Amino acid sequence: MTMPMDHVAGSGDDAMEAPPAQVRDAVDQIVASTDFTASDRARRFLRYVVEETLAGRADRIKAFSVAIEVFGRDESFDPQNDPVVRIEAGRLRRALEHYYLLSGKDDAVLIDIPKGGYVPTFTLRRPEALEPSRDAETGEPAPPPLPDPVRSGPARRPWFVPAVVLLALVAVGAAAWLGLRLAQPASTAALAPGEPRVLVQPFTDLGEGQVSALYSAALTDELVTALGHFKEITVLGVQTARALPPAPDAQTLNEELQVGYLVEGSVRSLGDRIRVTARLTSSQNGAVLWSETYENPINPDDLFGLPVTTAGAIAAAIAQPYGIVFQTETTHAPQAPPRNLDAYLCTLRYYAYRADITPENYAGARTCLERAVADFPDYATAWALLAHIYIDEIRTGFAKGAEAPPAARALAAARTAARLDPNNVRALQALATALFFSHDLDEAFKVSDRALALNPNDSELLGQLGQLMGMAGRPDEGRALIERALILNPAHTGFYRGVLSIIAYIQGDFDTAVREIEQADMQHLPIYHGVAAVAYAQKGMIEKGRAELATFQEMAPDFIPSLWMELDRRNIPLQAQLLIGEGLEKLDVVLPPRPAAATPNTADSG
Repeated sequence: MTMPMDHVAGSGDDAMEAPPAQVRDAVDQIVASTDFTASDRARRFLRYVVEETLAGRADRIKAFSVAIEVFGRDESFDPQNDPVVRIEAGRLRRALEHYYLLSGKDDAVLIDIPKGGYVPTFTLRRPEALEPSRDAETGEPAPPPLPDPVRSGPARRPWFVPAVVLLALVAVGAAAWLGLRLAQPASTAALAPGEPRVLVQPFTDLGEGQVSALYSAALTDELVTALGHFKEITVLGVQTARALPPAPDAQTLNEELQVGYLVEGSVRSLGDRIRVTARLTSSQNGAVLWSETYENPINPDDLFGLPVTTAGAIAAAIAQPYGIVFQTETTHAPQAPPRNLDAYLCTLRYYAYRADITPENYAGARTCLERAVADFPDYATAWALLAHIYIDEIRTGFAKGAEAPPAARALAAARTAARLDPNNVRALQALATALFFSHDLDEAFKVSDRALALNPNDSELLGQLGQLMGMAGRPDEGRALIERALILNPAHTGFYRGVLSIIAYIQGDFDTAVREIEQADMQHLPIYHGVAAVAYAQKGMIEKGRAELATFQEMAPDFIPSLWMELDRRNIPLQAQLLIGEGLEKLDVVLPPRPAAATPNTADSG
């Protein structure tokens, strides 16, 4: 449904104070929602300030009382030297904004915690404000008034214009009142450490009719949502941009909002086509870091899909790991960071390690992330990446030792990440992978499906989950995910092509397996040479296969003697295991005896 802009908490004649019973019901609904991305501590914070306010004790809600009553601090707590309440309040505001942007968009009660204090406000939107106007004679909802006909040329079908207008009116109405909740940026202290901040400016309408104007509003709103799914960045909504001058100065962006990047663009209707130009610029110097043009036919059968698809493509190019923001941040990251390394730089180090997997890079990324979660225990993304680091002990054999088994450590770290931020795609990706290597496949794939639903444009997610599905008996699904990742992120094709080669081999598609492994830039990993060896063997290229086998055995001397255990721990089905053994036998490898009742129970051995 649409909502006029003045029907927002605290503004307009249609807003009124909500009764206590409805406020309490609203709180219960919020904290139970998966779209309320708050920690347990922030949830307790919300309930505390709401109950104190409803009880008439709002004047008692200070940083000191919150710290003692909610966070368990003692009487020595000093709010001047300990910013814990201010930080958690900022996180809570962001979680509320996120909730009202998604599943809470139609809630009758709006709960807000204005900046400058911790006392919440409760606003009940009048029922008539939520209902469409009705025809005086029939009592049926009255259709919205249509704008003037679109002057885009004679080729446009007359029934098409109202449909596009209706689509955009819905999007604009939702953006209008929901976007106002984003007008004030969250406290910078609430941000994950060092995350780059991205400001989305409203896309400019360059058309002559209503279609491009309405499409540009819908696209802007969809882009804010799409970027918000990438947890490695912080996104400010379009209302923040609208509150700024048309050409905001660098001091405002850098010092007041701490914005590093601006997303801007334009929309033009060209007959029955829409052309979108998007660009990412640096707020430091105005340099254009990336630009792209998207031109698509306007499809009357998929009016809602087009702005969503375009926004997803823009968000993927900008915000995904190995995207433009990541590349820029990596370029400007210090080459020799100090001991107290900013936690965000650890995420950069992790992705640099993933691009060049070596024992040295592994050790640096692990040390950095372990320090990050110690310094910032509520940083969900750091916990998620640390879980992947522990999983790599299983996949690569790095860091074997006497500490707790890697699958157990990975699962604990991943569960921490998912608890801190249930909608963090990187956390869900880590949890799915940790469950996979703990051999809880049903739960792993349930978590995978949830992560994919949250962000189908994240190539890092697609690549990881494609690998898991491809190895564990769902090769068609895994291959489809990898092929989509290749389209979204051509800069990381080496890993994707290596995984695609493995899946193709499991499917018996040896031509594709050979072609993809030859294009994969993974020679520094043993798995590359192992896959190449069996793929060449199945194609009758025995000499090439033996050469790759020799390299594989030199890099991973313990793998073939423990072949069945290694394949079991990766959840590879029996038929696929036998196909791998067949490839090795064609290279004259004497396989170890397969246990009569082998079970995948060795993933925790390190």
